[in-house]
Amino acid sequence: MAKAKIEQAAGFNPIGVAHDLGLRSNHAYVAGFASVGISLAAWLVSRGKADDSKAQSDRWGIFIGHWAPTFFAIGLALKHEE
Repeated sequence: MAKAKIEQAAGFNPIGVAHDLGLRSNHAYVAGFASVGISLAAWLVSRGKADDSKAQSDRWGIFIGHWAPTFFAIGLALKHEE
């Protein structure tokens, strides 16, 4: 009931659209775990470069690391949609 009221008020359900296009919760979960690995790899590669500072490599790792919770949240919303 609450979901129907929210959809009527908003008029647009981006998670529903993504679900209708074939995106499933498992896809978002895999993307979340992959972003953790990519974050670690970006941090390590950036630390290995001579021209970058330690702070710059930390910022790269943190920037990409912030993607994981977003993907996991989208995965939960898609799971709810399924």
